[in-house]
Amino acid sequence: MCGIVGIIGEIGQKEAITKQMNDAITHRGPDDEGYFFEHDVALAMRRLSIIDIEHGKQPITSVDGRFTIVFNGEIYNYKILRAGAIEKGYVFQTESDTEVILALYQLEGARMVGKLRGMFAFAIFDRQQKTVFIARDYFGIKPLYYFKQDNAIKAFGSEIKSILHHPQYTKVINDEAVFNYLSFQYNPLPESFFKNIFILAPGHSLTINTTDGSFVEDEYWTFTFNPIAQPYEEVKKTIKDTMADSVAAHMIADVPVGSFLSGGIDSGIIATFASQNIKSEVTGPLSTFTIGFQESNEWDQARELSDAIHSDHQQIVLEWKDYFAALPTIAWHFDEPVADPSAIALYFLAREARKKVKVVLSGEGADELFGGYNIYLEPYARRKLQYIPRAIRRSLHSVITALKLSDRFPKLRGVKFLERSLLTPEEWYIGNATIFTKKEIQTLWTAAPLPSFDVRHYYKKVGQYSDSVKMQYIDINTWLKGDILAKADKMSMANSLEVRVPFLDKEVAAVAATLTDDMKWHDNETKSLLRASIKEVIPESTRLRKKLGFPTPIHSMITAHYQDIETLIMHNPYLKDHCSMDYIQQLLSDHQNVKSPAARKIFALLMFSIWYEQYFIALPRLD
Repeated sequence: MCGIVGIIGEIGQKEAITKQMNDAITHRGPDDEGYFFEHDVALAMRRLSIIDIEHGKQPITSVDGRFTIVFNGEIYNYKILRAGAIEKGYVFQTESDTEVILALYQLEGARMVGKLRGMFAFAIFDRQQKTVFIARDYFGIKPLYYFKQDNAIKAFGSEIKSILHHPQYTKVINDEAVFNYLSFQYNPLPESFFKNIFILAPGHSLTINTTDGSFVEDEYWTFTFNPIAQPYEEVKKTIKDTMADSVAAHMIADVPVGSFLSGGIDSGIIATFASQNIKSEVTGPLSTFTIGFQESNEWDQARELSDAIHSDHQQIVLEWKDYFAALPTIAWHFDEPVADPSAIALYFLAREARKKVKVVLSGEGADELFGGYNIYLEPYARRKLQYIPRAIRRSLHSVITALKLSDRFPKLRGVKFLERSLLTPEEWYIGNATIFTKKEIQTLWTAAPLPSFDVRHYYKKVGQYSDSVKMQYIDINTWLKGDILAKADKMSMANSLEVRVPFLDKEVAAVAATLTDDMKWHDNETKSLLRASIKEVIPESTRLRKKLGFPTPIHSMITAHYQDIETLIMHNPYLKDHCSMDYIQQLLSDHQNVKSPAARKIFALLMFSIWYEQYFIALPRLD
């Protein structure tokens, strides 16, 4: 696990600039650093030593001197791939998975990416062709950004903060990213919050000409549903075996490996299989970690599972004062505003875990691949309403909207469900979080109108499937990469901890893609077949537990720190120039008067305000 940076083209003081860029991400790899310089390219990396600790130093250059690589991630099938490369005559200098990628590229070219099983973002310089090939893993577990100006790539890196040190880059806020953040709680766009800095999409690669920065982008992989009618018992066994194999593969390391444990089914599956791969007589039991607030937690549920697998369990108590005090540091590590309250808890969880282990396993991706979010059941709950002709349903929706029932009775159960039931998912579902609705943004945003991120092209790709599958596909392509994986990477690497996600394994994804609707959602149960597949593996109460998400009562935090939060938001210069401050003040006042559940909206504005201070007001900082 590392952080990587690169410069394309010749610039003055290139070595010093590259060092600054690399120093900005020391947290990603405090164990080592490495550099490579040519006339029109510079590569650098920060290393968190996990595999071949003694000899896996980067960059690695091929024996013939033609290819040089920097790599962030882990390749879990590297030993198999290494053996194949040796059969073809490749002579290895190290035992590292980094050199395996280099060998495959030298032997097979860009098509080798599809053979990798793991999480990765890497860059390979070809001295002969004068190109840099960069690629990002299938789901976007590892981040990769690039700076593009006049259609030429100038630099790239694991984090935006590195690129900000490039002398040709000028910091400018991308208004469109801010506008969409207000709806999604993260930036769903290909361009980041910083104009001209882009996010390489998951399953994509770039081939960059180092002489002029021109490039070709290629999509080498995308998740595709392929539901197949299969014998129930057979596919149940396949899921169990595939998950056990994935967890075992993800435990490959030359350092101790632990596991996050929330008390839910996803982390429970991971921790249980992980405990079966631990040689406790040699290393001691598996270390597991959970976190919560005194007033809101899942400690008992996590303890039940940890007792069952006999793990060395640590329960972490999070205080609101610490939560609030950490927000500036967290905003800096995120690079872009992310208004997910659970991200802050993840930061503290990773900080404590890092005191015992260097690698942890986590359950991200299970809900997206196996259909775990409760909202996926909603289309089944409203099936009877679908018999009403669509024209009549739309008329009823217009009446309900005109009466403003959801505004007048925000706590009345069923009102929002009824509103959504009269529409298609394409008309209302943009992902797992909607902070400000389109109507609310029209009131909030007073600057020039901007386009909302359009998810309709995703709906078109899965138009033949059920509404639940459509929603699942939206989340795989937006929420998963923009929120779930972003917080997992940034909050763990802020603490020099590697998080691995066995559910987001290419072999697991291949199985999940074949599941039919009744295998995912049955008798008002989410992840039905996944739950059935591990019936003999984890405690029954854990197996049947409904999806809760990390409980974060941010209303309490806002109340406890109201004056500071009000000041941060109301004095933010960007918000003053682009938003209705009267509307924002009303949100704050309503929160104080308990008139409206506006905590998530306030939190989104708060995280943006703190991010703005970190990147546009405070002095530049390094680790």
